[in-house]
Amino acid sequence: MSPIDQSRIQPYSQMELLAKQVVEGFITGLHRSPFHGFSVEFAEHRLYNSGESTRHVDWKLYAKTDRLYMKRYEEETNLRCRLLIDVSSSMNFPKKGKNGSMNKFEFSIHAAAAIVELLRKQRDAFGLSFFSDAIEVHTEAKSSSSHQRLLYNLLEEKLSTTEALKSTAAIDVLHQVSEMIQRRSLVIVFSDMMDETEREEELLSALQHLRHNHHEVILFHVLDAQKELSFDFENRPYRFIDLESGEQLKLNPAEVKEKYVEHAKEREQAIKLKCGQLGVDYVKADVGKDFDQILMPFFMRRKKLY
Repeated sequence: MSPIDQSRIQPYSQMELLAKQVVEGFITGLHRSPFHGFSVEFAEHRLYNSGESTRHVDWKLYAKTDRLYMKRYEEETNLRCRLLIDVSSSMNFPKKGKNGSMNKFEFSIHAAAAIVELLRKQRDAFGLSFFSDAIEVHTEAKSSSSHQRLLYNLLEEKLSTTEALKSTAAIDVLHQVSEMIQRRSLVIVFSDMMDETEREEELLSALQHLRHNHHEVILFHVLDAQKELSFDFENRPYRFIDLESGEQLKLNPAEVKEKYVEHAKEREQAIKLKCGQLGVDYVKADVGKDFDQILMPFFMRRKKLY
């Protein structure tokens, strides 16, 4: 695989990624903190406690009520973003993109690089995690240029590495990451969600774990819609290979297409519906489309909403 195409990444330095819920950061900046300080934006009143400084007493309210109330404010602070990338073997589909299109893994790497670029411009903290059947890489969340270079090196290293068959254990990994992230964060997951299908409810409960820990979650459901949803193959025998187990199956796609498509679309809708119920921002990332056709509309929509 080729290195990250910087010409595809640079335009995203002019975009904005704003957290739609309150996040915890570490330096004053663009985003609202859940911790109350005495700066920037008024939040609410609370009763004055004897012995406190009267600097932030609301004297106008005192004149009306004859009671002392303190003004509480919300600070503006930078968000912390955790990028989670599925590096299991199924993400290497399709093996060869047509007309310059990317496979699922290449899309995820470039999308993550674009997000790191805009986070760096916003002075936000960003951390990176790779996972398959376990967490392979888990960096700290920092906002420095040197940290950006480190993450780009890790991303490019993954692009250029050919590895043996690797399965997915997204369920276990998401639960583990939920406990590893100590501060409220924006968690962005890139995955084809190809965990064991009989554990689908458990997979979605893992996303719920992240939400329960007060993290905002965006799921980029990375797939090739033409092949993985529509099962669009010629009417002839094929040999299908499971990229994670190596298991092979010979069949004519036309014989199973109707049932396959029905099941695939039901599963996609189930994931999308559950994400909606949990407050997880679901993004269908069809790698058959141009890279910018997925990312640009996402950022523009998010900017308008939040």
